[in-house]
Amino acid sequence: MNRNTPRQDLPRAQLLAERAFATLERFLHIEAASGVVLLIAAAVALIWANSSFTDSYHALWHLPVTFGIGDLTFSQSLHFIINDGLMTIFFLVVGMEIRREIHEGALSNMRQASLPIMAALGGVVVPALIYVALNTEPSRLRGWAVPTATDIAFAVGVLALLGRGIPSNVRVFLLALAIIDDIIAVLIIALFYSGGLDLSGFLVAAMGILVVLSFQRMGIGSAFAYVLPGGIVWIGLLMTGAHPTLAGVVLGMLTPVLSRPTRERPLDMVEYAAQKLRDHDDEKDAHHLNMSIKQLRLAQRELLPPVVRVQTALHPWVAFGIMPIFALANAGVSIDGIDLSAAGPQWVMMGIALALVLGKPLGIVGISWLMVRLGWCQLPPGVSWGSVLLIGLLAGVGFTMSIFIAMLAFESEALLGAAKLGVLAGSLVAALLGLAWGAFYQRLRPTT
Repeated sequence: MNRNTPRQDLPRAQLLAERAFATLERFLHIEAASGVVLLIAAAVALIWANSSFTDSYHALWHLPVTFGIGDLTFSQSLHFIINDGLMTIFFLVVGMEIRREIHEGALSNMRQASLPIMAALGGVVVPALIYVALNTEPSRLRGWAVPTATDIAFAVGVLALLGRGIPSNVRVFLLALAIIDDIIAVLIIALFYSGGLDLSGFLVAAMGILVVLSFQRMGIGSAFAYVLPGGIVWIGLLMTGAHPTLAGVVLGMLTPVLSRPTRERPLDMVEYAAQKLRDHDDEKDAHHLNMSIKQLRLAQRELLPPVVRVQTALHPWVAFGIMPIFALANAGVSIDGIDLSAAGPQWVMMGIALALVLGKPLGIVGISWLMVRLGWCQLPPGVSWGSVLLIGLLAGVGFTMSIFIAMLAFESEALLGAAKLGVLAGSLVAALLGLAWGAFYQRLRPTT
């Protein structure tokens, strides 16, 4: 059975398609690219919402979306489907990142994780204090958590734009800090923005979690098998009054970090299945061919632990699909609809922008310096105080999670619009300051 065709004899269209897909795959794994796509989506939303087509922008996200079988129907706006449905997948990836870091990454060793943890706490507390100092009125005070979050995609994307001159440990420090920041943001949402909780919903969510754990115990490795129990967890959290996207974090944290036990090593299974395919001469015996291919796919799946396999599969969809759609649906702030002459919206916008631009670097650098000065922590190799300042500036890019929290914090359209504008302005200034300092600091660093 030999149907190999020399590469030069392949049709030209096929060769061009292979090159195009290879280029696309490389693009999808460039971290800076996802930040650029997110930025474009946000810019499109802003332009659209402030153009003569502004009515169509707002009408689009209020379109009803209905799912149903017979008399059993579920109807919500497109905005709800994106923010409460699709963003669950975003939080699933966040949960998996946290799980991996706790297992074998920057959070696996307390000594190694102590400085990013303390820096992240400083980067949450100081921005919140700056915002609260400027917004003491109760309706505005609810937005205290908006400037506490860091957008991983944007921050790492901007850092990548600075090139290979930045030490790798600086990137690891920023990633660890942003992940801890996400953990804190998830806890804040659960504790402060979930309203009154209905305990009956927790029973439904617990049933879904029990099914997930049972499937794992039974050795079920297909990710699709967990969609239904994951949906039960989501419905349960929706019933409780907590934000249903937290189901993604729960499921991500439950994802196994080790491959399931098998009777044979996955590599041995691959070799055995491949050998059977090579030795099989009867092309008409489809049954045996299918069995060998099935075994090969199973072995290929088990080569990577589920937390790596699922996260890798979802990452392009989240980075280049869900997050840009979220930005398109939520970054469209109509400037005409915000009265910045009024004290409330004005102080909300200023409080968030100042907290992101000044509060983040002050909190991160200040707490890091104090911990090192006291001898409780130490800077990682290759990370200087100039690098810590760069991390602090980039941590002020709080796009996705900050807008998400703002939508939970404010019921007033005027205050919500001002909060979004503050997030966009503060994140843009923080990114530009980070790029400027990073470029300047690279010139100051001695070349080796």
